[in-house]
Amino acid sequence: MTAPAQESFVDSPLFRMTRATPTDYWNDSCAVADLQFAVARGATGATSNPSIVLDVLRSEKAHWIPRIRQLALDNPVWTETDITWALIEEMAVRGASILEPVFRREAGHKGRLSLQTNPQNYPNADRMLEQGLRFAGLAPNIQVKFPATRAGIQAIELATAAGVNINATVCFTVAQAIAVAEAVERGLDALAQRGDDVAAMAPVCTIMVGRLDDWMRILVERDDIAVHPDVLNWAGVAAFKRAYGIFRERHYRTRLLAAAYRHRLHWTEFVGGDVVLTIPHAWQVRFNGSGISPAVAIDEPVDAGTINELLTRIPDFGRAFEPAGLAIDEFDGYGATVRTLRGFIKSYHDLVGAIRDVVLPDPDIKSG
Repeated sequence: MTAPAQESFVDSPLFRMTRATPTDYWNDSCAVADLQFAVARGATGATSNPSIVLDVLRSEKAHWIPRIRQLALDNPVWTETDITWALIEEMAVRGASILEPVFRREAGHKGRLSLQTNPQNYPNADRMLEQGLRFAGLAPNIQVKFPATRAGIQAIELATAAGVNINATVCFTVAQAIAVAEAVERGLDALAQRGDDVAAMAPVCTIMVGRLDDWMRILVERDDIAVHPDVLNWAGVAAFKRAYGIFRERHYRTRLLAAAYRHRLHWTEFVGGDVVLTIPHAWQVRFNGSGISPAVAIDEPVDAGTINELLTRIPDFGRAFEPAGLAIDEFDGYGATVRTLRGFIKSYHDLVGAIRDVVLPDPDIKSG
């Protein structure tokens, strides 16, 4: 019998993008099947957060439910919070092992899995740093996510100075991205002054482009603002491109990363940049099946009329788009930051609740 034809991964648009341009992409999950799918198509990293971990727990129940029960049996004095963090760490190490061949092949510059610090600690640099240092020791290719909050910027500098590869998250604005890059520069300089090699460091700063688009849409509805509907798809793209230009001009050693996908522009508009795109599995499938061969577009400016309408009609876009649009003390109160922190914290609580349901199941519910 003739063996069935195998899918040609090299024909996928994302694979071709990674070979023809400096643009990398990551899998926006640490789920094993999704990560293996992505790596086969050119992905060079992965990420996680409380929402992702909860989704992985649900999609890989056959593996993780017995593991949670075993952790509880082996550690009878552990709280549900202890078990939750053991699960998060073990899930991250499992994902990092899939990326280890990429990490070795790329001499440590790629092939990392990003692991997020406790979102509840966003105002406390010391707690974030302590957890980040622990995460960095779990596997050689762990990258630690810190939020671009006021305290997070401090933690990013200190963690970088300690040799931790950071990924700034909860970041939506050009001002936040610049603050992250400046903190990394200070940290890298401190690391070099101690005689440590900074060549293998690979810090990244995420701009959650889709969540900035979301915030613009919320403001339009909340404040009864009339705008052309198309302009709302360009807010995140415009902020990302503005930040990218500044990063190149200032020669920052931090790479930008686009996250929170909502539409095709969050892929096609960034192709050609020395950036990372962290793409959920469903969007990878959609993009790879699109038949699109995206041209280099990172240096194509967003239409001036679109920028002008966003700036004049939605004041919060100016705060996101202008390099001095926000002071560091204003980061924590920016609407997209507040919404995302609340969402991450809720997802973390939901994850703890899911662990509770395994180790201390509700007796009023009949098991099935």
